[in-house]
Amino acid sequence: MPVNMSGTTPMGAADADAHLRETRVSTQALFKGHFLHAFRDEVALPDGSTAQREYLVHPGAVMVIPLLTDSEGHTRLVLERQFRYPVNRVMVEFPAGKLDPGELVLACAIRELQEETGYRAREWARAGVMHPVISYSTEFIEVWFARGLVAGERSLDAGEFLDVFTANPQELLQWCCDGTVTDAKTLAGALWLQNVLSGAWTLDWQTSP
Repeated sequence: MPVNMSGTTPMGAADADAHLRETRVSTQALFKGHFLHAFRDEVALPDGSTAQREYLVHPGAVMVIPLLTDSEGHTRLVLERQFRYPVNRVMVEFPAGKLDPGELVLACAIRELQEETGYRAREWARAGVMHPVISYSTEFIEVWFARGLVAGERSLDAGEFLDVFTANPQELLQWCCDGTVTDAKTLAGALWLQNVLSGAWTLDWQTSP
């Protein structure tokens, strides 16, 4: 079933966005894949006319910003290089993965970090949530920071191939600037990282369960 498209207004007023809202009239399932479902809905527009909206239902995902401290006390980041078939190129990304059915978000973050990089973290902090493709997908990505990393063995999924490497924050920001990094979630993660490291944004750290 498609998700509930209703939402709340930023100011909390029930009708503040009535002149913008669209209401589902009918829905048609177009495709059901391994984890993506495609729908075409007929919606009523604010002026009373109707239109069609096609979109993907996604289970949601988690991205981890893993922080390492080198021998000189400087921060380094754990990153990945992975081939992404739809764009036909190798992308530089933070570790990430989709939620399994019924899986808690932090549990997913812990699992994905270990599976993809081999690292386990002593402490975790939730940064927030992002919606990477609001025009055609329900996908959300929870953003978590991890620190106190302990190296271990990876356990990649079947058919998953990626390189793990480290870089300093300045290198990542330069790659975001020069177009080396174009992955939306990693660009957003770099924004969070920059503000956390500067002290402009704070995190509430918790011990790993």
